[in-house]
Amino acid sequence: MNQRAEQNRPTMPEMNVAAYTKDPRVDAYIEALPDWQQAICQEVRELVHAADPAVVETIKRTRQPYFVLDGNVAALLAAKDHVTVFLYDGGLAPDPEGIITGGHGNETGRMIAIRKDEPINRRALTGIFRSIIVDNRAGGWRKLKRA
Repeated sequence: MNQRAEQNRPTMPEMNVAAYTKDPRVDAYIEALPDWQQAICQEVRELVHAADPAVVETIKRTRQPYFVLDGNVAALLAAKDHVTVFLYDGGLAPDPEGIITGGHGNETGRMIAIRKDEPINRRALTGIFRSIIVDNRAGGWRKLKRA
């Protein structure tokens, strides 16, 4: 993470990022990005693992980092001017702070676009990850929507 991003990064003492197993393919994906996108991807990676230490990272769709636990939780995709965090929540995860930027009304998931120098609302994003994980453990959003 570059020095400027580290200085502006909010801290959350209640969220300790436990040691997690890094997938070297996810490392390679992140390392190939510009510094500002590396910082965003690494911060999101840490948050999803902090949401639940059992989250596993992998690569799907040939090169895209995914975070899974009893189903997809999130995925990363770096674009020219932002990083997209795909949320596999079926539209069920609460977003009381309004950080979700797209996919409203989508049947399978929504997304958050994070641009250069834009702070990440760590508490809100971690809450969304935790909500998705709870839903996944309860059978996934498809099952929950049918209930």
